[in-house]
Amino acid sequence: MVLCGREVVMKPLLFVASLVFGCASLLAQKPGWQPSPGHTQVPIWPRTPPDAKFGPAPGTETMPEPGEIDNVSRPTITVYSPTGNNTGAAVVVFPGGGYYVLAIDLEGTEVCHWLTSKGIICVLLKYHVPNSGVHGEGPGGRRQAKSPNGT
Repeated sequence: MVLCGREVVMKPLLFVASLVFGCASLLAQKPGWQPSPGHTQVPIWPRTPPDAKFGPAPGTETMPEPGEIDNVSRPTITVYSPTGNNTGAAVVVFPGGGYYVLAIDLEGTEVCHWLTSKGIICVLLKYHVPNSGVHGEGPGGRRQAKSPNGT
């Protein structure tokens, strides 16, 4: 009977432990970026992007730090309309990030808010970041490319 009682107590404890760890892992994952209210992201390609086989898996976009995006698998544009007088000019903004992430806030939305305050339409492009190749830390990467003699 005692064994049976332990089993009855262990099952709820196991359930609670699983629930706690499951919720903690969900909280640790930050979903992909969404534009501010009143703006809509529009996919550049209605179906799978042409270079999708080289990019991250669909649905893996995250925000490792506030204002940064990585693992962009579905490139989009977001149009920001002028807040005052529309000058008729438009600018496409490609946020930077050094081949690792997109600095979507500092070099994206903040630039768009400034441009729209000046009467300029802003088109913010969320694009795939390669995060591979010679710009990485591996052989021939930026660490090795700092100087020809390796210092």
